[in-house]
Amino acid sequence: MKQKLVPLLGIAFVVALISTGVFYGLFVGKAQSAPSDQQRFSVVVANHPLERGAVIQAADIKAIAWAGGEAPKGSFPTPDQLAGVTVLDPIGANEPILESRIASHRAIPSGMRAVSIHVTDSSGVVGLLHPGYKVDVQVLSTASHGEITLRTALQNIEVLTVSPPDGGKPVVNLVVSPDDAELLGLADSTAKVRLVLRNPSDESRRPQSVLPASTLFRQSSGPPARAVPPISDPKISTLLPRR
Repeated sequence: MKQKLVPLLGIAFVVALISTGVFYGLFVGKAQSAPSDQQRFSVVVANHPLERGAVIQAADIKAIAWAGGEAPKGSFPTPDQLAGVTVLDPIGANEPILESRIASHRAIPSGMRAVSIHVTDSSGVVGLLHPGYKVDVQVLSTASHGEITLRTALQNIEVLTVSPPDGGKPVVNLVVSPDDAELLGLADSTAKVRLVLRNPSDESRRPQSVLPASTLFRQSSGPPARAVPPISDPKISTLLPRR
């Protein structure tokens, strides 16, 4: 009887070993294939397509769980880091927001200033502007003798961002020197400001001049327009170009 039990016990032992091996292999394989907590990251993505030049608002972005070996390089874990930042390159819906595709507030060079101006009658040009574009700044003002004059106050100025309209006027943020920031602040408060979009490769500068409204009625064969008398108002005179 004992001799008959020995083979049966051996067979049972072998079957148990095989069953244990199969179960262990299946369990371990499933555990390894499931993503661990260490492989999941919080990544901020776009809620909808974001065009170049768009200023990111809270409703434009969201944080999602990102599964993988690591988070995308240059991504952001929380949305609060991106409020008010400008998009440099178009971003599709559910795409991660990356540092290389936005303009950080740190983009202002050392020694320079960011200044906001309310643009008059240039809404078409403003619609074409994006961060990094270059513009000339024109100022329309009234001289002491009552005639409206136009002067190009600044040339080849970099656009930092374009903000939503304030009081019906488009708002453009420019990168300028401290002196030019004061000039633009005065122009924005006391005169009308227009922008002229430049070709990106054009860095030339025209001689500074003051153009009176009477120039519009000058005939090509007639005498030249009269010279504009000196501006006596000290505030308006500072709007003359410094460059």
